[in-house]
Amino acid sequence: MKLNDTLRRVTERIQERSAPTRAAYLARMAAQRDQGPKRAHLSCGNQAHAYAAMDDADKSKLAESSAGNIGIITAYNDMLSAHQPFEHYPDLIRRAAREVGGTAQVAGGVPAMCDGVTQGQPGMELSLFSRDVIALAAGVGLSHNTFDSAVFLGVCDKIVPGLVIAAATFGHIPAVFIPAGPMPSGLPNDEKARVRTQFAQGEVDRNALMAAEMASYHGPGTCTFYGTANTNQMLMEFMGLHLPGSSFVNPGTPLREALTLAAAKRALAISDLGNDYTPTSAILDEKAYVNGIVGLNATGGSTNLLIHLIAMARASGILLDWTDFAEISEAVPLMARVYPNGLADVNHFHAAGGLGYMIGQLLQGGLLHDDTLSIMGQGMALYTQEPKLRDGELTFEPGSKDSLNEKILRPCKDPFQPTGGLKRLAGNLGAGVMKVSAVAEERHIVEAPARVFHDQDEVKAAFRANEFTTDTVVVVRYQGPKANGMPELHSLTPLLSVLQERGLRVALVTDGRMSGASGKVPAAIHVSPEALDGGAIARIADGDIIRVDATNGTLDVLDAAALEREPVLADLSAHQHGLGREMFAAFRNHVGTAETGASAI
Repeated sequence: MKLNDTLRRVTERIQERSAPTRAAYLARMAAQRDQGPKRAHLSCGNQAHAYAAMDDADKSKLAESSAGNIGIITAYNDMLSAHQPFEHYPDLIRRAAREVGGTAQVAGGVPAMCDGVTQGQPGMELSLFSRDVIALAAGVGLSHNTFDSAVFLGVCDKIVPGLVIAAATFGHIPAVFIPAGPMPSGLPNDEKARVRTQFAQGEVDRNALMAAEMASYHGPGTCTFYGTANTNQMLMEFMGLHLPGSSFVNPGTPLREALTLAAAKRALAISDLGNDYTPTSAILDEKAYVNGIVGLNATGGSTNLLIHLIAMARASGILLDWTDFAEISEAVPLMARVYPNGLADVNHFHAAGGLGYMIGQLLQGGLLHDDTLSIMGQGMALYTQEPKLRDGELTFEPGSKDSLNEKILRPCKDPFQPTGGLKRLAGNLGAGVMKVSAVAEERHIVEAPARVFHDQDEVKAAFRANEFTTDTVVVVRYQGPKANGMPELHSLTPLLSVLQERGLRVALVTDGRMSGASGKVPAAIHVSPEALDGGAIARIADGDIIRVDATNGTLDVLDAAALEREPVLADLSAHQHGLGREMFAAFRNHVGTAETGASAI
């Protein structure tokens, strides 16, 4: 099938824009490879330190330089349900490596925080910066320069983007990402949301809320709604760093273990010691990132990736911008309805045909680059396969050519909506983005007086005092990366949903983020320039009429005279200390804009 004209045009534009930086990056990667297997350049003392804790058989293999050595970067901790299964993965990876004559070592651990724990809490102000910390920590682990390939164990919001940044930086060695899989389905997500709304209105007590939350988040594995964590897993398949069909296989199953073993063996098979060398730098090219953006739109994925993908691409020498996302969104249909864009969870999505079916449909529609390289080889058709266990052996077989539930997953030619639902907004308030795939069409345009806040707790207090009685655009500013680390404001969603259900037209405008589970309330987020950087959002006052228009892609204050005011300054002192925030001052002082990936490295 001929490639869609929009995808072709956007890809060519990205390639042209990125030509100097991409060429310099690839030259660095080639120079690294030219040095050959790195252990040859280590002294005997270097090597003795690196192998001291290994058993004698593994030491002998490495001392003779005949075996491939996998560096394991793990984000394991047992506080994150999604990462708890990784506890025993290093043992599986070592076992798999030995079965094919190789070795494996844990090269390093990286931090992994749970945004579900920190939502609405001070710790959320460290969340975005944790991505850069993860990249740096992974870099420290791989800097020992004794690994022929790497495997990365991570799932959730900032973890995978941080790991990809590190994998791209060390792009001369192959990288395989190994997921943990989603927890089995629990309390339906729409029922959980209903209880949250009831609690926000005082209709149920905290015991009822806790019971609902515990029934929803109930065991090891990724949360089952389609937020940033599961969007990350989708991306790793669309961009060729997972084994096909591996993203949404539940933890603790025989198939999950078989996929982990196979992924480790694949990491060795594509190292520079063999005949199938596949460095990460060759996989993560402009076409791979475009395929990732296609997947983001086709699945209705997390708005957080509008920041993360830009940062990931820059580590690969590739320059993306929000216009690329917006134009691709107009060309790619929304094919999935997974909560918060529908009632199903990711287990239901996977059972309906999942990513293999979707990739096959997009290829038929000319909506994916079909010639990209992956850890499996050449061509996206490899990712239409699904893994099966046959007599205890892992095989990859053709996936379903039909959706098994069209209420969840629809064909490319008969989608839920013709566009992906990610909108770039631009106007006299700056540039921002909105996810509209879960927002009712009649709410795509909101024009109402502003109510301005400098803290999400102020919004909650105003709600409890019943101060929202008319149509309102809630403006929460000084939430950008320079101000306080750009926290998610997801804890405002139940309150704004209540106002919407009362018949009010409401919208959120913020230089902060919303959750990957952004839902039915229109939210213009990532507004840039941010307030602390001189953005127009700092000049808005209560009562100014703001128009948030996702139909035409605009974000404006209607009385341009408002922009002549002096910016209102916020007292940010309370956000500089406590729960580690004082240690991240350097990040706040050096971070880039949301439009450029909000990175401090």
